[in-house]
Amino acid sequence: MKVSYDSRADAVYITLKGHGIDHTMRLGPDLAIDYGPDGEIHGIDILSAREHLGLHSERPEIILEHIEAIPA
Repeated sequence: MKVSYDSRADAVYITLKGHGIDHTMRLGPDLAIDYGPDGEIHGIDILSAREHLGLHSERPEIILEHIEAIPA
């Protein structure tokens, strides 16, 4: 999983799988879900991220808890 933040666009993108996007479903003006050809969620796009996620800096801190490494 990869989480990226674009401060100019005020957008967060969460990449769950990196195998390409087949179609996107908009769930509102600021939220979109990207689906891959396998029908699974490949990414989540959040616009107006500062408002929706309570981000307070140009480089917000992201804390991941209870994450176990998956052997390669």
